[in-house]
Amino acid sequence: MISQLNHRISGLWDDFINLFYPNICQSCGNVLFKNEIAICSRCLYQIPKTDFHLQKNNPVSILFWGRVKIEYASSYFTFSKGSKFQKLIHKLKYHHRTDIGIELGKQLAHQLRNSKFFDDVDLIVPVPLHPKKKKIRGYNQAEVIANGMKEIMKLEVNGSNLYRSVHTQSQTKKSKLERWENVDNIFKLRDTNLFEHKHILLVDDVVTTGSTLEACAQAILEAKGSKVSIATLAYA
Repeated sequence: MISQLNHRISGLWDDFINLFYPNICQSCGNVLFKNEIAICSRCLYQIPKTDFHLQKNNPVSILFWGRVKIEYASSYFTFSKGSKFQKLIHKLKYHHRTDIGIELGKQLAHQLRNSKFFDDVDLIVPVPLHPKKKKIRGYNQAEVIANGMKEIMKLEVNGSNLYRSVHTQSQTKKSKLERWENVDNIFKLRDTNLFEHKHILLVDDVVTTGSTLEACAQAILEAKGSKVSIATLAYA
């Protein structure tokens, strides 16, 4: 009885706070309903989904042909500059809106669960940030996404075994060649035994040229018998 009363009081308090500081959709700015988190249902419906999870030879997987062996690759939606969905990635990375990463991670996971290609994944591994950058930002956005996926896929997230050994410049304004040179051989495994004979799902926010993901995959494949698949929120 007391716990029910406390829950009721908590709910009333939340309603009172929302009158003055309403939770709004981080995509369109509309007020969220109680069951909505960070993004409204309308925007989730309108996100330009790729359906790459249903296609083995999709544009993301093709990126890695002849570069590194990837089992399967997919992205949840198409990234368009200037769109309201670009705001979501920007707020996730630079404005501490980790709730966006958790929610979109869940949506990505739901999509992958509807694909036979990802049935035998053993472990989710986020693309790592260098400790200096993580300290500045306060979190790794790829790890946030992975934690959202974990809730749906019921898989363990390992965010420590794969690490970035060199602090590099941002990839944002670099050419394809410069992006590769920027990440060449900078990712390492602390313990190859942890990834031996495992199918690793490598997770990041956006794939553009695939240079960072390629470098990560090469490091993971140093583990005997390992396999790598890739999933990102967005494809640019």
